[in-house]
Amino acid sequence: MENILSSLEAVIPTPWQRIVAVEIDEDDSLELFQRTEDGQGTVSLRLPYRWWLLTAGPEMARALDMPCDLEPLQGEGTHRCRVRLESRKAYEEALKKLKALTGQPPSSPLAPYRTFSHATQQAMIDQGIRLFRGMSFPQLRRMQLDIECTSSIPGRFCNAKVAGDEVIMVALKDTRGFERCLTSQECGGEAGLLREMLRVIQERDPDVLEGHNLFAFDLCYLQERCKRHKIPFALGRGGKVAKSHPSRMTIAEQILNFPRFDIYGRHVVDTYHLVRLYDVSRRELESYRLKYCAKHFGLAREGRVYVPGEEITRLYQEDPARLAEYNLDDVRETEGLSNLLSPSYFYQTQLIPASYQDCILRGNAARIDAMLCAAYLSRGHALPSPQAPQAFEGALTTVENMGVFRPAWHLDVRSLYPSVLLAAGASPASDSLGLFIQLLGHLRAFRLQAKDAARTASTPARKKEYQALQNSFKILINSFYGYLGFPQGTFNDYRLAERVTSTGRQILTKMRDDLEKEQAKILEMDTDGIYFTPPPASTPEQMRERIQKELPPGIEVELDGLYAAMFSYKSKNYALLEQDGSISLHGAALRSRGLEPFLQRFIRQALQAILLEDTHDLAPLTSQYLEEMQRHAWPLGDFLRKENLTQTLENYDRSLASGKGKRSAVYELVRRSSKAYAPGDAVRYYVTGTKKSVSVTDNSKLEEEIDEQNRDENLPFYADRLQSLAKKLQAVL
Repeated sequence: MENILSSLEAVIPTPWQRIVAVEIDEDDSLELFQRTEDGQGTVSLRLPYRWWLLTAGPEMARALDMPCDLEPLQGEGTHRCRVRLESRKAYEEALKKLKALTGQPPSSPLAPYRTFSHATQQAMIDQGIRLFRGMSFPQLRRMQLDIECTSSIPGRFCNAKVAGDEVIMVALKDTRGFERCLTSQECGGEAGLLREMLRVIQERDPDVLEGHNLFAFDLCYLQERCKRHKIPFALGRGGKVAKSHPSRMTIAEQILNFPRFDIYGRHVVDTYHLVRLYDVSRRELESYRLKYCAKHFGLAREGRVYVPGEEITRLYQEDPARLAEYNLDDVRETEGLSNLLSPSYFYQTQLIPASYQDCILRGNAARIDAMLCAAYLSRGHALPSPQAPQAFEGALTTVENMGVFRPAWHLDVRSLYPSVLLAAGASPASDSLGLFIQLLGHLRAFRLQAKDAARTASTPARKKEYQALQNSFKILINSFYGYLGFPQGTFNDYRLAERVTSTGRQILTKMRDDLEKEQAKILEMDTDGIYFTPPPASTPEQMRERIQKELPPGIEVELDGLYAAMFSYKSKNYALLEQDGSISLHGAALRSRGLEPFLQRFIRQALQAILLEDTHDLAPLTSQYLEEMQRHAWPLGDFLRKENLTQTLENYDRSLASGKGKRSAVYELVRRSSKAYAPGDAVRYYVTGTKKSVSVTDNSKLEEEIDEQNRDENLPFYADRLQSLAKKLQAVL
């Protein structure tokens, strides 16, 4: 491990080792928290620090008419002068003046000046710091936190702003063997509980606080309750108070709004975000809730305590020991999720001038941009301005045949786009130093070292670390192509992105033609792989070798999937029957979480019949579902549709008032709900009425309004949805 990581110094050097956090203090000094060599403690180092920004030239800097030092940068880039200011106050004043002088805010790609919005990133670029160098993931001190609250109104979800809705338990666990559940009974009330929690955190001194839905629930709730008791929310090192502000992150096609917390000297990791990021490519999780995820990943212990939310208040009064065990099980499972999903981001943080927290919350392209900008500035070179967005043709994605095919193989090009870039030795036009392709080449070499080390690891723990390391490099490597088309990318290059996708389409087309010459039947082509039915009497290795020999140097293929059958539904939507009889669904049309549970169940049963029993008639299954629906054989929850809020109710109302927005069922339901909803929250509702064609916006009820004794779901509406889906599946068969 150490040999592999130390080789990173060739491309990303740093004089600092074992730095676990970087902060700019109120006196404008830089405070570094460093793990001691024996790993037992943490020391604080202070350095003088001067804030800085970049301008298009010294003339613009002089126009500020402020005390500053100018450092000219080499090269033809737009931002060719580094300006150092005397203090944070002077830095903020300079930004205001530059905005007034140029008419452009700092975030505009047209601005003739440049800054880095995250203060820690700016400091790390300036000082050449990368966190966690010289450390492995197990050496990181992590603490898991989970709270339980009581509701003063039975049946209603607790609300931190309601006086009687108190925090009654706080479970804390860390990676050094500590585990404890604090209760308000033992601590003399809620105020005592909050003070003891803060004391324990300061005493245990974790580098990272972890929790599931930690940002949107636990930390928000604790902050509000501390405010009520006039207790400083001092989670930070040195007793610094935690700060929060609205933030957002993009996960696949969704924008997730959440309250971000920054804790001085520590990082915050929300495993809710980790499982959502994990599922972007996997799309195998039916829920992001802690209990479901723990079961999915095999983390739930035998005998794990489960307590329904509405039972928490009663159980605290009648059996607090059982509730405490439930609370502790939550932090144990949170640690388990983090053990699986965090290491990749930990090792990426060793490469990128950003905090651990930011490496998780920011996208892959932003991480690559941070590496490239830091590399240029460390060499005293100017930074270019991003290219304006341009349209270009993307990947080749087609469905050639629909229906059921037995067997089905998948031929994949290993890292197609990175391989195309490396084979061509191509860097963006504005990358005069050629660091883009150098960095990509180094990362690929390091990944191969880590991959080989994982195969020959002497212990399971070592193998796990090497796997996490190689996966980190894989994630970054596969993002280099996407960076070329990143609008905010300092070195983006749309023409090069077009060249890469054009070459990719040529390679995939060549593979298709060669497969057809071998008498294979093409089912689907998607970006870097092809599903096909193989010709008779052909082995996988023979097929791979025949296709490989026809491809250009640097392009490698592998048969990474041999399936008993495939149901090809439409482009990017298909089901695969594994050799062991299990079925995996791919594509939003077959596994959308927005579909009502009864439709999700119907799809899975239909595909099991199609793939396992070779059924081509879905009429019996459809009739069975219609009959069960009419006699109310399912709970009302089976009709709930889920949508996530993307904006506040206030913004929704403003959009309607402006005439630009449309009425939405979820926002109209939230308007009348007693529950406090926030952007990012899931809203579950069902449709009422007696006619097939109804306004969903005006005929819906929330999950909390379900009354099983007085059923009012719209049976004609749901019957039509079922029949429409069955008809689409049947048409393919």
